[in-house]
Amino acid sequence: MLTRISFATLILAVLVSGCYTLSGISIDPETDTYFVANFKNNAPSALPGLELQLTEALVDKLNRETRLEFRPRSESPDIEMIGTLVDFRITSEAPQPGEVVALNRLTIVIALEYIDNKNKQDKEKNWKSNFSHFVNFDATVDITTIQDDLVEEIKDQLMEDIFNKAFTNW
Repeated sequence: MLTRISFATLILAVLVSGCYTLSGISIDPETDTYFVANFKNNAPSALPGLELQLTEALVDKLNRETRLEFRPRSESPDIEMIGTLVDFRITSEAPQPGEVVALNRLTIVIALEYIDNKNKQDKEKNWKSNFSHFVNFDATVDITTIQDDLVEEIKDQLMEDIFNKAFTNW
C-alpha cells in the first residue's frame, strides 16, 4: 500500500514539475533576453515623468518575474517591447440628482508593441495592443492628495495585464 502511494506521488510530482509552473509563465526556452524602449508620451495631460515610471515598472516586473535578462537594443535582444502613453484623463462619473457628481475616474491608456525577434514572421508572437485601466475616487477628494496612489494602482494593473498577454498566453 505504501509503495503504491509513494509511486503515485512520485509520478504526480514528475508530471506536475514537467508541464506546469505555479506562475503560469510560458517563455520559449530559446528566449533569453529582452529590451524595453522608453515609453513615449502622447498624452498631453499626463503627469510629468509618467512615461518613465511606466518604462521602469515594466523592466522591474520582467526582472522580478522572469529569467530573461535586459539587453540594449544594439545587442539584438530576443524580445522588444515598445510602449506609448496614449491617454491620461480624469472624468466625472456617477452623477447624482441636482448635477452633483459622486465619483471621478482616473484612466490611463497605453499602447504596446511586442516584438519577438526570433519569430518575426509569426503574427501570433508579435502583436500590438492597447491596455487601459481606471480607478474611481470620491469627487469631493482633491486629486492631488491621492494622485500618486491612484497612478501606482493603475500602473501595477497595467503591468500585470501586459505581462499576462506576453507570457501567460492570456
